[in-house]
Amino acid sequence: MLTEDFSELENLRLEKMLQLRQNGIEPYPTRSYKNSSNADAIKAFEAHEAAGEAEALKLTLAGRLRAIRHMGKLSFAHIEDRTGKIQLFMRINEVGQDKLDEFVRYFDLGDFIEATGTMVRTKRGEVTLQVEDFRMLSKALYQLPAAKDEVVDGEIVRHAALTDPETRYRQRYVDLAVNPEVREIFRIRAEVVRGLRKFLDSRGFLEVETPILQPIYGGAAAKPFTTYHNQLHQELFLRVSFELYLKRLLVGGLDRVYEIGRDFRNEGVSFKHNPEFTQLEFYMAYADYNTIMDMTEQMISEVAQEVLGTMIVNFNGHEIDLTPPWNRLQIRQGLIDHAGIDIQDYPTAADLEEVLKARQISFKPGTPRGKLINLLMDTYLEPILIQPTFLYDYPRDISPLAKAKPEDPSTVERFEGYIGGMELCNAFTELNDPLDQEKRFLELGRAYAEDDEERNPMDEDFLRALAYGMPPAGGFGIGVDRLVMMLTGQHSLREVILFPPLREEE
Repeated sequence: MLTEDFSELENLRLEKMLQLRQNGIEPYPTRSYKNSSNADAIKAFEAHEAAGEAEALKLTLAGRLRAIRHMGKLSFAHIEDRTGKIQLFMRINEVGQDKLDEFVRYFDLGDFIEATGTMVRTKRGEVTLQVEDFRMLSKALYQLPAAKDEVVDGEIVRHAALTDPETRYRQRYVDLAVNPEVREIFRIRAEVVRGLRKFLDSRGFLEVETPILQPIYGGAAAKPFTTYHNQLHQELFLRVSFELYLKRLLVGGLDRVYEIGRDFRNEGVSFKHNPEFTQLEFYMAYADYNTIMDMTEQMISEVAQEVLGTMIVNFNGHEIDLTPPWNRLQIRQGLIDHAGIDIQDYPTAADLEEVLKARQISFKPGTPRGKLINLLMDTYLEPILIQPTFLYDYPRDISPLAKAKPEDPSTVERFEGYIGGMELCNAFTELNDPLDQEKRFLELGRAYAEDDEERNPMDEDFLRALAYGMPPAGGFGIGVDRLVMMLTGQHSLREVILFPPLREEE
């Protein structure tokens, strides 16, 4: 049971809660009558004060107790809600001896309190609620960690109330309660998602929803999670991408569509990978990857300006300028310039294997040519792509859903956006030839091992959809978690995901 492991301090809080009940006071009442946020209360009083209103401004405020000072017949406190803190002033003249004693005896830091009174300004100039009545809204049985102040070189340095990453991620509710900078990250995250929607909605895109449980997974190089539907007697997969369903909608005449939702990939966890993540994908008929490049730099820079008020961000120790236009680097040219390798001189996987061996880059035997090129990119190009850069023209055999370049069938019109040495987004000129698409699926089935994440299964219904005719189109995908990580200067996805997956607690 919860109370079996209570400390002495927690048992004292429990006793206070029980005493309140014995005295006929419910420590967890059903309703609150709060009629203003703390920030709005301060603004309203300042406007009231500036207008010279004679009538007192009465309000009911509520929040978590953050500070308490008892001074005989007076008590001061600070409460906090989502908008900030405000001071409460309790005096025996207004609340009476019994209520003041109740506050002193039963209320602790971390409790939620509701207070009604008159807005005033103290002699020290602080806007304050002079309390006439109050009540407990929620008694906190656990004590929140408290920030610690230390004097360093004559200056007060405040140490965060909670810093241990394991505790912060496992008990995110405590992390949010005591670390305002964490709450700010998730406020920014919500604004970023709102900004992405606003950008696409204003350009005629339609937001849609596609299945999370899918009979055939596809649209990305990833291992799926599997589940089983008892009624249908069918194995299903959690989606790894929205792509194949969104492109079906292009066939159906919805020319511009997007979805923001959860994808699931049965892969390892790292600072930039999470098995459950939020993805934005959009598809635009009568566009190609050049159109999507322009849209991408415009969308991300506009969202940054709207949410942060600037296009300059700090990420991975670098000052990043998101102002368009972004750099553009062709893969072949990039490897010539930065690795001294022209991939056109190595037309087969066997040719490239010798290059990787000479450069001591490890790979699995039998790796397809496109994946070997990808290893060269990871080694020589990704680390230098600090300022926003589009790396474009990818090998065909690692891009089964992208259209080949007319002048070079071994290369497709695909780009990935990089910032701070990290891949941020992925886009294609979409393949809309059903026979070519079928050929690609068959080639991948032969070229990749059963357990290779690059192996895409054959989706007969998707091929049938293409056979009805899909207009030429450009498609785009971006991990929202990575975008927020970059915009807020965080070094791990766990900092921008409210409840990241963790190993079972021992």
